Amino acid sequence: VAGYMGEEQLGQALEGSDVVIIPAGVPRKPGMTRDDLFNINAGIVKNLCTAIAKYCPNALVNMISNPVNSTVPIAAEVFKKAGTYDERKLFGVTTLDVVRAKTFYAGKAKVPVADVNVPVVGGHAGITILPLFSQATPKANLSDEEIKALTKRTQDGGTEVVEAKAGKGSATLSMAYAGAVFADACLKGLNGAPDVVECSFVHSTVTELPFFASKVKLGKNGVEGVLGLGPLSDYEKQGLESLMPELKASIEKGIKFANQ
Repeated sequence: VAGYMGEEQLGQALEGSDVVIIPAGVPRKPGMTRDDLFNINAGIVKNLCTAIAKYCPNALVNMISNPVNSTVPIAAEVFKKAGTYDERKLFGVTTLDVVRAKTFYAGKAKVPVADVNVPVVGGHAGITILPLFSQATPKANLSDEEIKALTKRTQDGGTEVVEAKAGKGSATLSMAYAGAVFADACLKGLNGAPDVVECSFVHSTVTELPFFASKVKLGKNGVEGVLGLGPLSDYEKQGLESLMPELKASIEKGIKFANQ
């Protein structure tokens, strides 16, 4: 393990990397939305992606810096301008939404969290986070009210932590765990392991939006396939419809920033 610091060592840090993880930027404070981080974090992401295009254009890029709904489109635009964009190699890390959904579901269903699977689709902020509890395994007979409460808690999980920390930052340990889970999945894919599937915010044709989070099959080139949403409950269909305008606006905001 080697450590690097500052702008002048950025090239050395990136050179020859297979996977680059970007958690850089400022965390939220109480009362802030992820979007309030935009002006600071967007600039940081733009600079880092410019360097990635130069020093390791073939790396898989795991974007953690918020607002992910906008920073992933920023990265894509920077790579397009540099002529290095490969849509299979850019990922918005939404794993923490999955970790939260699984944890909360396991608690309600009274099953061990290690046995639980819950796909989470859409984006990575507030109502754009859509956990598909109708597809959760193992199946549990939860009421509509319980599903609503679990959905809301998954969507607001980050805010819950920000408020609990009362100005001392946002989710760190849980994000580190989720980031490690996703990076590990990317490495497994690069090493040719079969059937590596994780949810991620990627270039997508699943909806009319250019980026969307859903289950993604990972392989030697990054994204091997973007999987569809599968059957949705009426509540989830409604959630999908509600999230689209906000997610669209966040994506457009990122594209606009990258091109100014």
